[in-house]
Amino acid sequence: MKSRKQPFSLIRHANAWRGRRVGLYGGSFNPAHEGHIHVASEALKRLDLDAIWLMVSPGNPLKSQSDMAKRKRRKKSLESLVGNRPGMVVTDIEKKLGTRYSADTVRALKSGMPKTDFIWVMGADNLDSFHLWKEWQMIAQTLPIAVFDRPGYSVSGLNSRFARQFANFRVSPNGLMKASAPAWTFVQIPRHSGSATSIRLHKGNKWWR
Repeated sequence: MKSRKQPFSLIRHANAWRGRRVGLYGGSFNPAHEGHIHVASEALKRLDLDAIWLMVSPGNPLKSQSDMAKRKRRKKSLESLVGNRPGMVVTDIEKKLGTRYSADTVRALKSGMPKTDFIWVMGADNLDSFHLWKEWQMIAQTLPIAVFDRPGYSVSGLNSRFARQFANFRVSPNGLMKASAPAWTFVQIPRHSGSATSIRLHKGNKWWR
């Protein structure tokens, strides 16, 4: 039987990531916008990351696919924004791994790259629905999580099911760098109004045309 490739063989120069601190920032990026870059930039600085992987998802199970651009088009929109910014890596690793759910991606990366120090990065807008993700508690138990403030989501995010259930594991942003999972932090940053929804409303659902 043909063996499944391990994550190390799917990431170029994978050995270079050993012993490094890497943020995992996944999303649909439908389309990518400056708000995404803002969060990635702040994560690099505030969490002392060596790099942040902006992972373009094959498709978000919790979002409608009717207005979802093809993965390659979404990746291209993100690459054009990221350019040559230091520390930011655009990847479709989930496509290569064959994972659709974040829990499966986390499991695969931890198994295949045990010497890399991963931190899960997300915007506060995702905190409301985090408890709907497949095996969300496993993600929280496996990786430290950094939640970055987004306009209009601070109150609801900090009162979400995740925030309540893991209240005793909340630490400061500096504390997260030394913590083992379960641990999470809420990072206050200058707010950015960038929104994929607003772009689609302005340009239309078929924004890529």
